[in-house]
Amino acid sequence: MAEIVMREMVEYVARALASNPDAVKVTEQLDANHRMIILEVDEKDKGKVIGRDGRVAQALRSLLRVAAVKAGERVTLEIV
Repeated sequence: MAEIVMREMVEYVARALASNPDAVKVTEQLDANHRMIILEVDEKDKGKVIGRDGRVAQALRSLLRVAAVKAGERVTLEIV
């Protein structure tokens, strides 16, 4: 259940920030204790999702870390 919440949270925030929300795609890769969430956005929206000095991306990663601790997992966010 936590994995769905993490993926949906990333997708929700990215769609809210993006000019082209239909181009937002969130996928996951899962290893033993590690979950990698891959966020794909339109090339024009990368700057908005990453933010100035990476602040938006860092905030997303912080939120994911909190959800991951609750689920007892490790999670990484990759923006492509």
